[in-house]
Amino acid sequence: MSRKETYENKTEELLIPIAEAEGVEIYDVEYVKEGSDFYLRAYIDKPEGVNINECERVSRALSDALDEKDFIPDAYILEVSSPGLGRVLKKDKHLEKSLGREVEVKTYQAIDKCKEFKGILKEYDGNSITIETGNGNLVFVKADIAVIRLAFDF
Repeated sequence: MSRKETYENKTEELLIPIAEAEGVEIYDVEYVKEGSDFYLRAYIDKPEGVNINECERVSRALSDALDEKDFIPDAYILEVSSPGLGRVLKKDKHLEKSLGREVEVKTYQAIDKCKEFKGILKEYDGNSITIETGNGNLVFVKADIAVIRLAFDF
């Protein structure tokens, strides 16, 4: 397991009781380097959405737990937020929960000279996804997808 995965997993373990106490679910945890800074991000959610006060309470509790366990030797910036409207669907549970919703799919390689697709997420079987577009169904192998996120229109 990589250092990144270890930090994410340990952080998620610390976050579980905090999220339960606040009545929110853990959407994702990521540890990333952007420029010269490391970020530890926790995304929380609930059916009606989360507000800034919930994010603040979770952030304070998680910060205290991280300080106590002190397993990340690097300096980092902790962020706790909602995954947002155009949330990235990274995990199986994200895809399964989003069946029937409109998504945007970006592929690594062009398919018929196109790398971006939009449609309704119809099926997900662990290895591939199917979206329904105005031109019929498109099936993508999960490994060929650079990013898939919920679509949103203003």
